[in-house]
Amino acid sequence: MDVPESGSVEALDLAEGFPAATHERWRELVAGVLRKSGVAEDRLERTPESVLATHTLDGFDIDPLYTSTPPAPDPGYPGLAPFTRGYRPGGGVPGGWDIRARHDDADPVELRRRVHNDLMNGVSSLWIGVGGDGLPVSRLGEALADVYLDLAPVVLRAPGPEAFDAARALLAAHTDADVPDGRVISHLGLDPLTTAALAGERPEVADAARFAAERAARHPHLGLFIADGTLAHNAGGSDSQEIGAAIAAGTTYLRALVETGLDVADAVERIEFRLAANADQFAVIAKLRAVRAMWNQVLEVSGVPADRRAMRLHATTSDAMLTRRDPHVNMLRTTIACFAAGVGGADAVTVAPFDSAIGLPDDFARRVARNTQSLLIEESHLAQVIDPAGGSFYVESLTGDLYRAGWGFFQELERSGGVVEAIARGELRAAVDEVWERRRQDLATRSAPLTGLSEFPNLDETPLVRETDPGRIEPSAEGFPVRRYGQDYEALRDRCDVQEAEAGHRPTAFLATLGPVAVHTARASFATNLLAAGGIATDSPGPLEDPRSAAEAFAASGHRVAVICSSDTVYAEHAEALARALKGAGARRVLLAGAPRDAYREAGVDVFAHKGCDAVALLSDLVDVLITDPPVSTTDAQGASS
Repeated sequence: MDVPESGSVEALDLAEGFPAATHERWRELVAGVLRKSGVAEDRLERTPESVLATHTLDGFDIDPLYTSTPPAPDPGYPGLAPFTRGYRPGGGVPGGWDIRARHDDADPVELRRRVHNDLMNGVSSLWIGVGGDGLPVSRLGEALADVYLDLAPVVLRAPGPEAFDAARALLAAHTDADVPDGRVISHLGLDPLTTAALAGERPEVADAARFAAERAARHPHLGLFIADGTLAHNAGGSDSQEIGAAIAAGTTYLRALVETGLDVADAVERIEFRLAANADQFAVIAKLRAVRAMWNQVLEVSGVPADRRAMRLHATTSDAMLTRRDPHVNMLRTTIACFAAGVGGADAVTVAPFDSAIGLPDDFARRVARNTQSLLIEESHLAQVIDPAGGSFYVESLTGDLYRAGWGFFQELERSGGVVEAIARGELRAAVDEVWERRRQDLATRSAPLTGLSEFPNLDETPLVRETDPGRIEPSAEGFPVRRYGQDYEALRDRCDVQEAEAGHRPTAFLATLGPVAVHTARASFATNLLAAGGIATDSPGPLEDPRSAAEAFAASGHRVAVICSSDTVYAEHAEALARALKGAGARRVLLAGAPRDAYREAGVDVFAHKGCDAVALLSDLVDVLITDPPVSTTDAQGASS
C-alpha cells in the first residue's frame, strides 16, 4: 500500500474492505452470542437486545445500547428553559457546588467545634438539626458564635412543634452577628409535609406559610420551605416517585406562599428542593436533570417569567443505601453518589459520613466526607464543565424516561387532591410501599446486591461503636417509614452476633464438599458467601470421597445444617445418596448448592441455594434452626455416630 506523503489531499479509507457497521449487523452479533447461551429462538427474532434489557422500578427498561436519537424533552442550554442543564448560565464552573455539612450534635460546645472545623476545611454551608433530642433551640446562637453567617448560610432541620422557634432563634443569631436583613441568606428549612408524614398526621401548611411570609417581608434573600423528595426515597420509593413527590411538595408550598400575598416569582426563589443521591450514578444524574425540567413546566403554567424559574437543588447522599455492616464500603457508595450529584448539576451537596447509619459520626468520618467533595471539585475537576453528561445517548434517554414517569406520578398526586390529601389518606405511602416490596424482593434475591453485606460479607469485622445520633429520624408507628436497603440482612447478622455472644459460638453450617478441591470449590465459595450474608459461618472439612464419609464427618461435627457442594456431574451420581445419608446422620436442614431438581428434593434436600434464590427467606429459616437447635459437643456427636 502506498502511503500518501504529508500534506497530501488524498485520505486513507481505514474502513475499506470491511462490512458497514449498522444497527442490524450489531443485532445479528448479539443474537449469535445469546443463541450460544441457550436463549430461545423466539426471543431473538426481532429485537434480540431486549433479552439484555433491565427493567426498572419506574416501569421502563434500560436498554443495553443507546444510539443517536432526539432527547425528550429538549435539554436546551444552561440558564435557559427547560433548565435540564441547570438554571445558572455559568453552572458551577467558577467555584464548584456548595459543600454542605450536616450536623446533629446535641451539645452546643461540641457542635461549635465541629462547625468551625468544617468551615476551616472546605465546607461552605451548614445543615443543622435543632430541637427534639438534638441541639436545644435556645442554644443555637451559642453553637453558631464562630460562623460568618453572611458568608456561610445555615439550613435548619427542626421537628414540627419547634420549627417556628428554631427559625426565630436562627434569625436572632443573625441579628446578634450584625448581619443586615438584606444580607441574610440562610434557610428556615420549613417542611410541614415531611414532618406530618413521619408523624402519621394530616399536614397543615397554611400556618407555616403565614409565618414564613412575615419573615420574608424583612429578609429578601431568606429561604423558607424545603420540598423534600427524600421522604419517598428513604421509604424505599422509586426515582420517579421521589421527583414526583418533590415537585408536588414544591407546588403545594408555592401555592401557600402566593395565597399569603407573596409574588409568585419571589416565592419560587424561597423554595429549595432536596433529593437523594445513591450509588446508581446514571439514575441520579438523569433524575437531577429531569426534575429541573419538571419544575420549569410547573412554573411556566404558573406564569413565572423564564428568567425567574430558578430551582435551587440540594442533593444529599442516600441514607437508605448506607449499611451498618462493613461500613467503610459506604465511603465508596457516597463517593459515587457525590460524583453523580455534581455531574447532575446539584447546587449544594451533602455527603454523609460513612458511619452515619451506626450513630453520630466521629471526626475522622466527617473529614473523609468533607474531603470527598473537595477532591472531586479540586482534583477531579468535576465542576469545570457544565452538564458533562449532556449529549450522552443513554443519559439523555434516561432523563426523558424519568421526566415522563416523574411527571406522571406528580399528576397522580394532583388528581388525588394534592400531596396533602395523598399523605393524609395514605395514598402516597401505599404507592411507595408497593415499590418497596418489589425493591425488597430484588434485595432478597440479590439481583440488587449490597457489597459487603449481601455480597462478600466479612464475618470477622470488628463492629464500629458510635454515640446515638439525636438527629436520626424515628417515625411513629402510623407515620411514613424510614427504611434501609440492607436492614433485612443486618437483622439476621444481629441475631447471629447475639447468639455468639450469649452461647459462645456462631451459628455454623457444615459444607459437605464432595470430590476434589477443583470440583467443589466454586459452589463451596458460593455457599460460604451466601451464608455469611446472614451471619452464618461455615465448617469446611475439605475433600470428601463419598456419601458415607461425608455423613460420618457431618455427624462428628455436631452441626445441624449441611450444605452439599460439588459439580453437576458429581450430583448426578451421589447427590441423592448423600442427602439421605445426611438426614440419617441428624441434619435438620440439607441444602444443595445448585439448581432445584425434584429427585434431589425427594431424597431429602430441603433447600436449593442458587443464583436468584430468595436469600433472606433461606437465611431466616437457617438462623431459626441454628439458634433453636444448637450443635452438640464433638464428644457427644462422635458417640452418637459410633
